[in-house]
Amino acid sequence: MTALTLSTAGAATLRADALVVGVAKSGKTLVVAPGAEAVDKAFDGRLAAVLETLGASGSEGEATKLPAPAGLKAPVVLAVGLGTAPEDGESFGAEVLRRAAGTAARTLTGSKKAAFALPISSADDAAAVAEGALLGAYAYTAYQEIAKDAKKPLAEVALLGAKPRDKAYKAAAERAQAVAEEMNRARDLINMPPNDLYPESFAAIVAAAGKEHGLKVQVLDEKALDKGGYGGILGVGKGAVRGPRLVRVAYTHPKAEKTLALVGKGITYDSGGISLKPAGHNETMKCDMSGAAAVFAAVVAASRIGLAVNVTGWLALAENMPSGSATRPGDVLRMYSGKTVEVLNTDAEGRLVLADALTKASEEHPDAIIDVATLTGAMVLALGDRTFGIMANDDDYRTAIHEAAEEVGEQSWPMPLPADLRKSMDSPTADMANMGVRMGGGLVAGLFLQEFVGEGITWAHLDIAGPAFHEGAPYGYTPKGGTGSSVRTLVRLAELTADGEL
Repeated sequence: MTALTLSTAGAATLRADALVVGVAKSGKTLVVAPGAEAVDKAFDGRLAAVLETLGASGSEGEATKLPAPAGLKAPVVLAVGLGTAPEDGESFGAEVLRRAAGTAARTLTGSKKAAFALPISSADDAAAVAEGALLGAYAYTAYQEIAKDAKKPLAEVALLGAKPRDKAYKAAAERAQAVAEEMNRARDLINMPPNDLYPESFAAIVAAAGKEHGLKVQVLDEKALDKGGYGGILGVGKGAVRGPRLVRVAYTHPKAEKTLALVGKGITYDSGGISLKPAGHNETMKCDMSGAAAVFAAVVAASRIGLAVNVTGWLALAENMPSGSATRPGDVLRMYSGKTVEVLNTDAEGRLVLADALTKASEEHPDAIIDVATLTGAMVLALGDRTFGIMANDDDYRTAIHEAAEEVGEQSWPMPLPADLRKSMDSPTADMANMGVRMGGGLVAGLFLQEFVGEGITWAHLDIAGPAFHEGAPYGYTPKGGTGSSVRTLVRLAELTADGEL
């Protein structure tokens, strides 16, 4: 785990393995960003010229290493691009700083300590740099023995220009550390192989974290689910040797006036069931529990920050496997709500487990429910692999979630719930089917889930199928593999709820 410190030391005097500075484009000229004045002085005011000679352009995502001159305690200077320099008096923006810090931390894998002399003019800037550096330093090496030492993440991040005695800076840094560490916890779970992460072991991890952070954890196993009539979760988990679980993890605050319920899809491995996925689509299906991981991480983060709101997480956990006991296309499940659902496609399983969890969460009458799921390939086709979709039964709430996501640096887009698509899920056999028309499939899935939300409860659905698992090269603070998508948005929504803004 990467350590974070706020340092009062100057860039020229702090001992570290590397000194991180920012550079930007101003017209056709490369300029050194604020915070690196002492470093530029050590280069006799020629740092930008030296970097240009080395081919640096100041573009976002760019990182250029060069040996430090005499006068600096660090042996290496790492210049990261910040893009276009802002107008006088304006800051670079939180997401620009977050991504630049993430790029620097990734580049410095294997280093013990790095001093970040990026432009920090406020507590928000400090939080962005801290968060980006801690997320960028992430590495999943639990199963790598040969190259494990070479891939050790940056051990310590020292923020220069921050004010360790200032309450606002201190609080911002503590929040950034809590959110980043819990987001990295979600990444660990998503990256864990499915032979080690399955419903029972996932539930045990939640229980252990509950003890550590004072959270109340309840776990319903197969017997309890059968007794309670959770036909959706049981139906999806029937084909697996390892049975399903429904986990409730709750954080409560004595001064809380509102309760936010978070529901996460936790399919620890999705083969598609009897409706088996085609070749080439199974290899990353350990990530189908990303929604549950995000919900779990957000609840723990809310606890660590001490938000004055009650946050309850519901993790619907199952393995979707084909076998002689698996649910078949054509089977009818009686859901926890009492509604019957004809299963036309066993690979549309996420909505089945979420439906039971949404009904259960509704029984506690929270002020709002947000479900999170890697639910549909249709959403990836619509929005790409970096943007999640937002659907809701309240337009203002959907807008508020979109704005909160934008504020914390997560890409999202509001999506509709067209009533005319609901008829496509009519079934001649049951109350409804788990599939509808193919076109607009992500919206059909949202309409299905809406059927299981308690009357009068504000509800939103986040389909994170695109950004939850990144298969390309790392960029900014985003690694290859599990990303922790939506954790920051959920935490921000919890904060807004605690402040009475939602």
